[in-house]
Amino acid sequence: MKNGYMVLDPIETISGDLHNHFADDVRRGLSAESKSLPSKYIYDDAGSNLFCSIMDLPEYYLTDCETEILRNKAGYISNAIGNGGLNLVELGAGDGKKTKIILDGLLKKYDDVTYVPIDISEGAIHLLLAKLESEYPLLKVKGLVTDYFAGLCWLSDLDLSRNVVLFLGSNIGNFTPEEQTMFLKSLHASMNTGDYLLTGFDMVKDIDILERAYNDTEGITARFNMNILERINRELDGNFDTGLFSYKSYWHHGEGAIKSYLVSRISQEVHIGALPMTCTFEAGEAVHTESSYKFTEKQILSLAESTGFTVENVLYDSRWYFADCLWTA
Repeated sequence: MKNGYMVLDPIETISGDLHNHFADDVRRGLSAESKSLPSKYIYDDAGSNLFCSIMDLPEYYLTDCETEILRNKAGYISNAIGNGGLNLVELGAGDGKKTKIILDGLLKKYDDVTYVPIDISEGAIHLLLAKLESEYPLLKVKGLVTDYFAGLCWLSDLDLSRNVVLFLGSNIGNFTPEEQTMFLKSLHASMNTGDYLLTGFDMVKDIDILERAYNDTEGITARFNMNILERINRELDGNFDTGLFSYKSYWHHGEGAIKSYLVSRISQEVHIGALPMTCTFEAGEAVHTESSYKFTEKQILSLAESTGFTVENVLYDSRWYFADCLWTA
């Protein structure tokens, strides 16, 4: 493969599996006594576009904090990870803004750098590479359309270069504590000894700051969460009226997370034709859509130790709101 991307699994298989998992998870989540929908399904094309808008909101400090870290520490990161001959592997295609900061730092020092974005969405990979092509005409690119672990294992078996894996934006906070451990153990198992992981953590801080970040005045975060109902309508023949639901989120001290919900305004029934099933909602009944876990440094160090990683450094922004951690496998 020259510059570009490749699909490790047939797109029809990937799409079919995703559709079946989506249907099964919706059926299971809306049949439970405490209704819930997995947050990962918010992120289709419409949801991803809304999230890009969220990242530009003044209340959503996470993007600015991580960008500050990467700009200030780009030289340190480049020096810390060695002397070239490496793959910069990004889990999730993203919009490329933060990736470019790291690429610029690496390309100032090293010639032998290959960028490897891994994403289940071929469209996301294609869009990202199109953005980068004009700015980095000499950059070697190996985009992979597959799941994270399959892509990293394929790369590790094929290429003896050192891998520097990016998992930015506090995406780890979207997992429950049990899922965080499982994910990082699986990630460690798919990496080679000496590979690096650079991953972001949103830190525990003033509750007002946390809650404002997930309750923006423009209502974009509410629309983002509502997208999961609209996706059910689009893909599973649902008849949700999003105007009959309101968005709520708050800090849950016991769990150390911002919890987000869609709350039924009235007693109502919703039919989902593709399942098929009819869901009954009481007035005030909540559907959990997302938990955004926050971290202390002690929790970060414990998580690294329990999943097999060695902590090289913890890098903070100037307000100590956010941390990017450099770990080795």
